[in-house]
Amino acid sequence: MKVSIERGSLLKAVSQAQSVVERRNTIPILANVLIEAEGDTLRFRATDLDIEVIDVAPAQVTQAGATTVNAVMFHEITRKLPDGALVQLTADAVSGQLLVEAGRSQFKLATLPKEDFPAMATTEYTANFTAPAPTLRRLFDKSKFAISTEETRYYLNGVYMHVAESDGQPVLRCVATDGHRLARIDAELPAGAEAMPGVIVPRKTVGELRKLLDDDDTEIAVSVSETKVRFATPEITLTSKVIDGTFPDYTRVIPSGNPKRLEVDAADFAKAVDRVATVSSERSRAVKLSLDEDRLTLSVNAPDSGAAEEELAVAYGDEKLEIGFNAKYLLEIASQVDRENAVFMFNSSGDPTLMHEGNDLSAVYVVMPMRV
Repeated sequence: MKVSIERGSLLKAVSQAQSVVERRNTIPILANVLIEAEGDTLRFRATDLDIEVIDVAPAQVTQAGATTVNAVMFHEITRKLPDGALVQLTADAVSGQLLVEAGRSQFKLATLPKEDFPAMATTEYTANFTAPAPTLRRLFDKSKFAISTEETRYYLNGVYMHVAESDGQPVLRCVATDGHRLARIDAELPAGAEAMPGVIVPRKTVGELRKLLDDDDTEIAVSVSETKVRFATPEITLTSKVIDGTFPDYTRVIPSGNPKRLEVDAADFAKAVDRVATVSSERSRAVKLSLDEDRLTLSVNAPDSGAAEEELAVAYGDEKLEIGFNAKYLLEIASQVDRENAVFMFNSSGDPTLMHEGNDLSAVYVVMPMRV
């Protein structure tokens, strides 16, 4: 294999591939990236056996071929090469090394046979559709903060992507919850997604997918089966196993009868919560909200470290209410608000609270209160 490629193109492709690779591996080949040169492209393939990413970059191929090399080391070398450098890659079959040359720099890297590199089993996909990158970015960005990190409840360790109904219309919906807070985000259902099975997209896959969604003009090809999900742009294909479990019936925890309505400037609210939470105990992070007519008082009383209080002018016309929350949860939910105002709907100090942006119900959040 002999190929020349511009350093910027190489770095972009290798960055995506190496991020999938697990740092600690009992199987040596899984630490490597498979490099395949053919035609006028260079393909990079990396996997941890649950996720596989394939990245394609334009290159000048003098001699076709393939090899595998340590992904993290290859990425570090590429990253440290000068901007605009032309990188030459030569796989030496005799020495079993990959020669990397750029200007006066030269590296000889150990390789493993391409035949040992595992291929992800192919799948027949039930549904194939395309969706704009901003649509998928909104669905996953606004829900991923609520993914559970508790390994015992593995079926909550991802985002539940499925077809649902809202106001009599089918929607593409993403839901995540950890039992303390919940995010439910809706988008218009793309053509071809009607028969899509509901799947739980794992946390790591959600993180990798985010890298595909930065370009607003990109259309993402999505394929879904009972066991796998695939997201593809013209350059990158991300395939992942889905979590083998049943997502709980989240509709039961979304309150529908919360009558007390608070409307507050989302940015001011987040900053105020952040300020008063500075003195809260690290363990509980409890903040008390005291609501009176058009006034919200945020307070923290931590016996070990002190007390804090801040008042905000808000729109609230219901009876007095005192309710406590974990400050971290309040901040995460408030940070999802793109519009100016956040609307909180309360029932009592012991019931779940609902939050949405202005009059937009396509993004709904639920947070459980705590005793303060």
